[in-house]
Amino acid sequence: MAGYSVLVVDDDREIAELVEIHLVGDGYQVFKAYSGREGLAILDKEKIDLAVLDIMMPGMDGLTLCRMIRDRSNIPIIMLSAKATDKDKIVGLSTGADDYVIKPFNPLELTARVKSQLRRYTTLNPEAPKELTSDLVVGPLVINRESHSVISYGRNVKLTPIEFDILYLLASNAGRVFSTDEIFERVWNERMYEANNTVMVHIRRLREKIELDSGNARIIETVWGVGYKINAGK
Repeated sequence: MAGYSVLVVDDDREIAELVEIHLVGDGYQVFKAYSGREGLAILDKEKIDLAVLDIMMPGMDGLTLCRMIRDRSNIPIIMLSAKATDKDKIVGLSTGADDYVIKPFNPLELTARVKSQLRRYTTLNPEAPKELTSDLVVGPLVINRESHSVISYGRNVKLTPIEFDILYLLASNAGRVFSTDEIFERVWNERMYEANNTVMVHIRRLREKIELDSGNARIIETVWGVGYKINAGK
């Protein structure tokens, strides 16, 4: 993944520099910012492929910055935080982040997650044009994996790479129920060792984007006690 650019925003300069050292060692170009506004200024000037954001920062915090990035881009976003409860993770992921890393963290784990997110993003957003494959049509959904495009009820829908992977997994296996553990392991390519709400949060975000009424979901169904599915006839 050498050659890709990563924005690191953290008011703790030592942490920002530690992350920079490991990312540069893996061949990434790194831009550092020590405030949310400084991070936005870099995003306006530079081509950024992924952002690593600290949540607790004075002034503009990482959650606000994440929302502002999501308004303009679908690049992968990894949140850093010392807050480790499920509620904190849900808040972080609900703002549009793709991953959530708890401080203190192993720098090697963070660089591995950066690589994983970039691999997914660049696979779904290739720079070189390719001959598009046939659309996957399931109920009101029209999905094209090569162009990373989704149409729901005739509306173009903008998804993050993680959201797209979850939707494509369910839609390409219409009728099959996937547990939250299986969705996590197949989309994140990691084993889930403890219960968490990561998948639930992303499903909720997906429903807000693709359903006509997210409170009355008709596309992604919850099979209580089992998991989630999409029916081909929906």
